[in-house]
Amino acid sequence: MRLVFFGSGAFGLPTLQFLCAQRDRFEIALVVSQPDKPAGRKQRPTPTPVAQWAHERGLACIKPARVNEPDVVERVRSADAQAFVVIAFGQKIGPALLQGVFAINLHGSILPAYRGAAPIQRAMMDGAASTGVSVITLAQRMDAGDILATESTPIGSDETGGELHDRLALLGPAVVERVLEQFREGTFSPRAQEESLATMAPKLTKEEGTCRFDLPAQSVRARIHGLNPWPGCGVLLDGEPVRLLRVRDWPREPHGSAPGTILDNLHVACATGALEILELQPPNGRAMTLAAYRNGRAFEAGMQFTPRAGGA
Repeated sequence: MRLVFFGSGAFGLPTLQFLCAQRDRFEIALVVSQPDKPAGRKQRPTPTPVAQWAHERGLACIKPARVNEPDVVERVRSADAQAFVVIAFGQKIGPALLQGVFAINLHGSILPAYRGAAPIQRAMMDGAASTGVSVITLAQRMDAGDILATESTPIGSDETGGELHDRLALLGPAVVERVLEQFREGTFSPRAQEESLATMAPKLTKEEGTCRFDLPAQSVRARIHGLNPWPGCGVLLDGEPVRLLRVRDWPREPHGSAPGTILDNLHVACATGALEILELQPPNGRAMTLAAYRNGRAFEAGMQFTPRAGGA
């Protein structure tokens, strides 16, 4: 089966790698990714993870700024693909490209929950117990296509948004493979999404990168982990900035202190329960354990955590 793969972010890499390895069944005729973007301190043009991997393997790859321009449509259509696989591409694919082609998208949630750009982080920040991936047909409304397959997984209480992202990406190959084989055999059965159950997961902003402590400990933990690695969870400790990376919640720990107060056992009071700080990061410093942080910085009972205006 000849395929065109549309992808930019690392979420699609495991699936692209899998499809390329199955040479007896699939042929990647073309990879379409986003243009190079400035990155790093020197702001050097840097290819997307998908484009970088495609170049290293000698795959045909284009990086259009506007994928629906007529010359791009002509180039993609000339690949004579039987199906399009779209994962974390970053541009809306219009009707001219999709006409007459079986096109599927791998999305990082169990749709119709968490349609949008940040489904993984939003599910974690909301304290969801589980999430997963969905393979859907492409539609002109965001993430509203018919569902072809799903795969669920629990969200670990010690897991960060970045770790969950990588784990969900590894679910992609098997689910995409299943749908493509069903398409080949003519046995797939699309199922319309229940619109009344749809929720949105808009792109995260830097300003969201903080947390309040006047919430249950589980909710504060979920937000801190969901914001890791970007934009991060920036807070103030007695007025000094610090970023919280990983915590453990103790939902039944009793205390009589104001939310955000460091307790005698060095846990942090929440509205109910408390948090144990496992990893944090000082300004311009590296991530470290609480023990390492306390080697050269104050972290004592009675000190106070507060949200940081403007985010991390």
